[in-house]
Amino acid sequence: MSTPRPGAPGDFTGASVLVTGGSRGIGREIALAFAERRDLGAEAELVRGNVASTRVAEQVAELGPLTALVHNAATGVIRPAVETEDKHFDWTMSANARALISLTRAAAPTMPAGSSVVAVSSLGSVRVLENYVLVGASKAALEAIVRYLAVELAPRGIRANVVSAGLVDTEALEHFPNREQMLASALDRTPAGRMVTPHDVAEAVCFLCSPAAEMVRGHTLVVDGGYSLLA
Repeated sequence: MSTPRPGAPGDFTGASVLVTGGSRGIGREIALAFAERRDLGAEAELVRGNVASTRVAEQVAELGPLTALVHNAATGVIRPAVETEDKHFDWTMSANARALISLTRAAAPTMPAGSSVVAVSSLGSVRVLENYVLVGASKAALEAIVRYLAVELAPRGIRANVVSAGLVDTEALEHFPNREQMLASALDRTPAGRMVTPHDVAEAVCFLCSPAAEMVRGHTLVVDGGYSLLA
């Protein structure tokens, strides 16, 4: 298996890429973006199950050397903090943050120099969003984990970074009781004049996995059209 060639940003010919949550929404767009860079000649292999489980980690270890590990899968209970239960916190933190450690632990030993780990986060990691306390806390933890991975994996030649997406209109928003208000507010507030799309996020992920991002380490790349710049 070959790794991306130096000087050829976005060329993933021969690459092996794992995208968690890749069957829909942002994850699906990320998977397609990598496939397009291989002229849609990619061969897909499905891994089903709880991304934080030992079984899935074992399956990932058996996939062989990965050029990119993209942790996009996310879940969580959308409620005010005082209406949550401990089991909600444990479930959300496990799937969104701890899973990255177990997946990396499984994949890193065989990942070649020049490969990348990328996690998909959200603005709720640093901003207070209504009903988002559990997911926001898990995303903050996710970003912290990536910073540690960036340092620990560097001697292996493996990079680790984060793409933090602004509000994207996907199926995940259906769990928010104030979905319509969120969408209207985001569009009105975004300097770029449009909503962030799954494609925008996917392009950022591909960039961080490309040789062009060789010296980008432990960074959180915000893709929000300028939304978070305003007071």
